[in-house]
Amino acid sequence: MEVQVPLVDRTDTPTYREYLPADQAVQYLDPAGEPVAATARYPRPTPDRLVEMYRKMVLGRRFDQQATALTKQGRLATYPSSRGQEACQIAAAMCLAPTDWLFPTYRDTVAIAARGLDPVDLLGLLAGDWHCGYDAAAYRTAPQCTPLATQLPHAAGLAHAERRRGRDTVVLALCGDGATSEGDFHEALNFAAVFRAPVVFLVQNNGFAISVPLARQSVAPSLAHKGVGYGIGSEQVDGNDPVAMLAVLDAAVEYARAGRGPVIVEAHTYRIDAHTNADDASRYRDSSEVQTWLARDPLARLETYLRAADLLDDSAVERIRAESETAAATLRERMNADRPTDPDDLFRHVYATATPQLREQAAQVAAELAAESEEIR
Repeated sequence: MEVQVPLVDRTDTPTYREYLPADQAVQYLDPAGEPVAATARYPRPTPDRLVEMYRKMVLGRRFDQQATALTKQGRLATYPSSRGQEACQIAAAMCLAPTDWLFPTYRDTVAIAARGLDPVDLLGLLAGDWHCGYDAAAYRTAPQCTPLATQLPHAAGLAHAERRRGRDTVVLALCGDGATSEGDFHEALNFAAVFRAPVVFLVQNNGFAISVPLARQSVAPSLAHKGVGYGIGSEQVDGNDPVAMLAVLDAAVEYARAGRGPVIVEAHTYRIDAHTNADDASRYRDSSEVQTWLARDPLARLETYLRAADLLDDSAVERIRAESETAAATLRERMNADRPTDPDDLFRHVYATATPQLREQAAQVAAELAAESEEIR
């Protein structure tokens, strides 16, 4: 497979061809986990990082399974699973420095957890809390974004601001294929390109914008090609190949940090589960399609590779799985505890100085709660 590195040096004046992604998605492991003869010039991650990536992927998948179960127990209002996209999620977290920023979507809880956030805190939004559940500034992780693509201009703006302050901060903004059909996506790319903002746009192309297949959204050769029109370095990668994902994102972050401008990376992956627990995916896709992608499982792929390279054995696998089970049990126990609520939070953080209408609404709620309490007594 012939692969060229399209990320260009902006000190020159490149032609549009230098912005093009590889003709085929970058791949280092085939679906069975066997190395392929790739000619991509991206440095491969070190063995230690790949073993740690495997550990984080196991923990992430178990977290995702437990969160899905919590919706059935009534502890979460909804949960969008990222099963099958673990390589994208973990690579997105691992390629960043602690001082960098992550801008996630609603489906990126596994990436957020891999940054070290408390799992209970990051599930706060989906549990119905009035805020995102964690201190975004402290963790340099923006609140999970539910509307498609609206976080992307914010990511570009923050990256530009950090560059103006003379900092080497890189921002990684996650989105799905559906987001590339939104105006915010194109505005963010154009702004980032014009101001050479150090932002990496990672498009997790999982095949569907809820029920709308990619073929009904775009006929471009790849979504990564959309960067060419804005003068943005671009690449496409096998999103279920953990080695390729980490290699490409490492290079993209380094490229942006060096002041060469933004990068768009398209990861070809698949959403194994339904859009959320409220969705019936069988209405718009065939089960045989899901089975095809199950055979490309990124976790099994990496485990096969690491075992063959004598970097992983049965005892290590069992130890990591036991760690994931302990983490899931702890999460389950903590999430099954009743969450403290204060109705005044509905009004406390809307305005610095409450408006007359807000005070009136707060008084109305207080009166209703008092009347209800009196009835109970």
